[in-house]
Amino acid sequence: MFNQKTLVITGGTGTFGNAVLERFLETDIGEIRIFSRDEKKQNDMRDQFSHPKLKFYIGDVRDESSIRDAMRGADFVFHAAALKQVPSCEFFPLEALRTNAVGTENVLNAAIQTRVARVIVLSTDKAVYPINAMGISKAMMEKLAIAKSRTAAPDTTICVTRYGNVMASRGSVIPLFLKQVQDEIQLSVTDPKMSRFMMTIEDAVDLVLYAFEHGLPGDTFVQKAASSTIGVLAEAIQSLLGRPMPLRVIGTRHGEKLYETLLTREEKTIAEDLGGYYRVPADNRDLNYGKYFTEGEEELSEQTDYNSHNVPLLDIEGMKRMLMRLDCVQQALRGERVQV
Repeated sequence: MFNQKTLVITGGTGTFGNAVLERFLETDIGEIRIFSRDEKKQNDMRDQFSHPKLKFYIGDVRDESSIRDAMRGADFVFHAAALKQVPSCEFFPLEALRTNAVGTENVLNAAIQTRVARVIVLSTDKAVYPINAMGISKAMMEKLAIAKSRTAAPDTTICVTRYGNVMASRGSVIPLFLKQVQDEIQLSVTDPKMSRFMMTIEDAVDLVLYAFEHGLPGDTFVQKAASSTIGVLAEAIQSLLGRPMPLRVIGTRHGEKLYETLLTREEKTIAEDLGGYYRVPADNRDLNYGKYFTEGEEELSEQTDYNSHNVPLLDIEGMKRMLMRLDCVQQALRGERVQV
């Protein structure tokens, strides 16, 4: 599918962009364009990979003209640029809206204008039943992408992927826990009973590629994922490193949920089970239909959502097996310092 094609990754200097480069640079892909606003990270990536297929574009998804320039002649787009930290989005919600929602609209408009064949938009479980600014802005991003898929030129297919916590991604709790164990201080846990879906960055890339290969306009794809409580995660890390210590419970932070949801009950009702994935097709009706105003769906009353509390939870040994797949954990086991 990618033979001699050009791929644009927005926010490409992040964890996801680096994982895509690891997967694709040595294949028959023609060119990968990294689009972001951080010249330092771009320079670091340029030095690290030093590859002729890799091109860099400075710009901001908030500026449609800059992203349009990066897309000229491109075939595919993975849209990963976002503000992702819950606390910063809570204090600066307009910034989250400008990047996550309006920025996505700019990316989609530019892709349609330059006749990009496929755009995959990366979302999060926090967009489902959102209670914080980050989740709300991502929920709006999904709505914009699905709405745009209905009116996009036939040349451009737009799909959404939604996933849970990417383990050891930038700003995640796992490197922090590893560092706290190495520093021999208590692990700071918000609420041990909180549960989260757990995915590796390789799983996240697989989900995007699955959507890329199988998606129809407006589809949302969810990968079935393992789930764990934060308490089990913390104990699994301590067990791996052989340094058990009582946890320091600091309490739920502003904007955090007890558990996260990947599919609403409404989505679960219409979702197609594809084995390792769920596909939620877009509702392509307009306002002139009965169910919007006068008719209901009895099945909805009997359906449950797909959340990190109602799926089988990993025990400590299962969590340890997942953790062993992470480079930062292997680094800690070798006695090397982990950077947060």
